[in-house]
Amino acid sequence: QVQLVESGGGLVQPGGSLRLSCAASTSVFNIYAMGWYRQGPGKQRELVATITRDGTTNYADSVKGRFTISRDNAKNTVDLQMNSLKPEDTAVYYCNANRLALGNSWGQGTQVIVSS
Repeated sequence: QVQLVESGGGLVQPGGSLRLSCAASTSVFNIYAMGWYRQGPGKQRELVATITRDGTTNYADSVKGRFTISRDNAKNTVDLQMNSLKPEDTAVYYCNANRLALGNSWGQGTQVIVSS
């Protein structure tokens, strides 16, 4: 299992920005894909963004143009820059590591609240 620790959540006003960071216990360079997912109140967990080992990114339609995912292989971190935040972005955000046949690992989550 890969240990993942998220940080950077908090309370922000609509239109504001936050940067989430996920620190992995192993080299992210060797992980097929890293990603961010979120679960809003009363909702199922959904994909926000992923980035593969070769740098290919994928975003949910609802965050395209506002969120940016990046990985730092030297620091073993994956970040999510969130701009132009909306109240509907309120959720617990989870970091994910997909190692294909070796399985998935999840962080404990970090709360993001977008409210005035």
